[in-house]
Amino acid sequence: TKTIGCSRFVFNHFLSAWNNAWEETGKGLTYNTCAAKMTSLKREKAYEWLSEVDSIALQSSLKGLDDAFKRFFKKQNNRPRFKSKKNKVQAYTTKFTNGNIGIVGNKIKLPKLGLVKFAKSRELEGRILSATIRHNPSGKYFVSILAETEVQELDKTGSVCGIDVGIKHFAKVSDHTERENPKFFRKYEAKLAKAQRILSRRVKHSKNWEKQRVKVAKIHERIANARKDNLHKFSYEIIKNHDVIGIEDLQVS
Repeated sequence: TKTIGCSRFVFNHFLSAWNNAWEETGKGLTYNTCAAKMTSLKREKAYEWLSEVDSIALQSSLKGLDDAFKRFFKKQNNRPRFKSKKNKVQAYTTKFTNGNIGIVGNKIKLPKLGLVKFAKSRELEGRILSATIRHNPSGKYFVSILAETEVQELDKTGSVCGIDVGIKHFAKVSDHTERENPKFFRKYEAKLAKAQRILSRRVKHSKNWEKQRVKVAKIHERIANARKDNLHKFSYEIIKNHDVIGIEDLQVS
């Protein structure tokens, strides 16, 4: 949590400095300039707590800001905005250096945190490049590890198909197979409504309100996970059995 907060502070601090430099000189700041200023910032007594967290995570935050401005000037995205601690998802990224990231049994090794017990979803293959630590609204922490590995191509089938996204059915494939709409929200609708009613009666930001907020967030997370799982299973089934896939380009709402 501390590293997430420090990464957010670094991003916001240098976003403010970048905006001020632009207003005063008509030019922004480069990544190297920000990195040099951050080194000086750590030496100041008021900001010495920045040295207590992973330095690579802070550098990644600066690179994220630099990349955001580059994409903004290329008209690929909107102007970077300040990050809030009230955002639903909080995260930071750190890079692999000198064995600072690794998996030992049922524990994961992370910079400044050491060995942390975790639930491993799959075996790690390949060379580790980086790790992203994410804090969800449900209070759970997730680690996504980026690794470089060789991908084995699937066998050729010679099959071509088209997919039609529907409302009654989730999707129809041209080989006459249909994917039913699971309607995960309907499955949890009553439970979610009850949890939200209880939340509305709690005093905002009290301990009981926070406990109930987590319960509501967990239901939302369960619905989102079920939808993602269904999409992954369906997409894998399609690419495994077909070489060429055509799909309509429509906005379905």
